[in-house]
Amino acid sequence: MRGEFSGLLTYTEGEYRMVLYALMATGLALLAGSLHAFVTRSETAPRYRAASDASALLQLVAFLAYVELFVSWKTSFTLREERYVPVADTEFDGGMRYADWSVTVPLLAVELLAVCAVAGRRMSVLRGTAVSASFLMILTGFLGAQVLDNGNRVLWLVVWAAISTVFFLVLYAVLGHAVLAGRDELSPEAYTGLKRATVLLFSSFGVYPLIYLIQQSVDPDSDLVGWALVTQLGFCAADVAAKVWFGVLIHKVAKVRTADDLRAGTGTHPEEVWISHVKRADAWPPVAASLAGHGARPAPPPVRDGSGGGGHGDHGRDGTGRDR
Repeated sequence: MRGEFSGLLTYTEGEYRMVLYALMATGLALLAGSLHAFVTRSETAPRYRAASDASALLQLVAFLAYVELFVSWKTSFTLREERYVPVADTEFDGGMRYADWSVTVPLLAVELLAVCAVAGRRMSVLRGTAVSASFLMILTGFLGAQVLDNGNRVLWLVVWAAISTVFFLVLYAVLGHAVLAGRDELSPEAYTGLKRATVLLFSSFGVYPLIYLIQQSVDPDSDLVGWALVTQLGFCAADVAAKVWFGVLIHKVAKVRTADDLRAGTGTHPEEVWISHVKRADAWPPVAASLAGHGARPAPPPVRDGSGGGGHGDHGRDGTGRDR
């Protein structure tokens, strides 16, 4: 018994519905995460919006994949004598998760790199390496688990798992290097948030090879139904963590970096930056000044206290001291 065996078993009503619930809940969480990333993209500076765009796109792709998984699970079993048994002419297509990962894992790398303290040619090289390594990691795993000898030959499983692991380590090295490069470039809050997001992503990535090992190591004497539940629920939990939760953490890092840039006078943003109901930075340039054509920021940037001071009165003059 190798590969995707969840569609070959008989389940109680509770077991069947547990997987159905997990697939639906994960799909809806991904849809909500995609909409959140799209709606809130304007909360960050343009230089960091690639993270929001990647997050919205990858979660939309994953949502569509979960629609297919939900339909496949729903149509692959029929109820007989209080048991859900496989339908003779169809089979649950759980192996198509690899198609989802082939798109979403490279986009996760893009999302993380978008808020790291690297730029220019260095960013291009790191991004190209990370995207290539992540795609090849998924592709080689798919070849061993699903394609060659239908995933039933131990030799191919071991060989392609080893090849996939090489790309897995390359991906970790590239992303880890990009994160560590920001130790002295980012504010403590931004760097801490970036590290937490990276630990979450790396931890969730580690779940997939563990489940891969489960699928390749069970035998007919194992508790196949129990392992099938672990497999399906484990994939769902890992996808929510790696895509939805990770996306929320990266969005916060992008907002912190936006606020840091505004306070340092190195960035612009048309809205105030709020994080957890606390205002971190004022908008710059102010909307009225921008409309009047006075959007150039003086150096050093103006410091405004809570009373709207700064010497000129924030309501009547722009940051250059001229009447609006």
